[in-house]
Amino acid sequence: MDSYPADDLKSPSGHGAGINDGTAVKNQYRTADNLNTRISIHSKYSTNKQGFGNWITSHYRIREGASVLELGCGTGDMWANQEETIGRCSRFVLSDLSAGMLDKAKETLHNFPGIEYRTIDIQDIPFADHVFDIVIANMMLYHVPDLQRGLREVNRVLKEDGIFYCATYGEHGMMEYICSLFTGGQVQNHINGHFTLQNGAEKLGSVFSDIRRLLYEDSLEITDADDMVDYIYSLTGMTDLQKLPRSVVKSVLEKNMRDGILYVPKEYGMFIARK
Repeated sequence: MDSYPADDLKSPSGHGAGINDGTAVKNQYRTADNLNTRISIHSKYSTNKQGFGNWITSHYRIREGASVLELGCGTGDMWANQEETIGRCSRFVLSDLSAGMLDKAKETLHNFPGIEYRTIDIQDIPFADHVFDIVIANMMLYHVPDLQRGLREVNRVLKEDGIFYCATYGEHGMMEYICSLFTGGQVQNHINGHFTLQNGAEKLGSVFSDIRRLLYEDSLEITDADDMVDYIYSLTGMTDLQKLPRSVVKSVLEKNMRDGILYVPKEYGMFIARK
């Protein structure tokens, strides 16, 4: 399953969801409902059948006895078929800012022994220095109010030869395209640009070295406009579109279908950074 479709947008004031208010992030991810809506559209309509979550894990290099910390684990779905990988770890910690998400992860992975679950803010990681071989933070760094503080915390808890994996989206993907369909200036593209494929390397470079950027080739071919409407209304920051009646949004999407298909570009990828 593609478990990382979080396309969060800025509010009309220009602040990303949760960029200056951690409460907004907690509210957005208190339960898995909105996230599951976004996961569903990627699972049903992605042209790359590998799935973004599977692609991400294919790049992990987790050796026997490794200690691993994931920040912002969400529902834990990406680990559902990774029992062997988890089993080779000496320590495996899943964490999230949302207690509701952690509850969902525990439910998803209830048959996997040995997993630690912790409520953690990346800006204040409650572990000693140099204790993890790998730290993971996928599709969440754009939410962090003080990103540089968060990255310094990741660097601090990594061992000297540790690796940091972090997936994110680009600035020219789904939401830019969807907003472009609505003419007359009634809908603006408020993508959260706090940490993207375009600027992520520079931001990581202040803390890490040997930074690699990998791109995931994918798109959506949507045959049911209602699914895209549900997706749009699951986003906390898509206020311009959400002010329009659902029927209007659906009509615009349907008018842009070709032979019953809405072709939507995606821009996703990940960074691999070393100390």
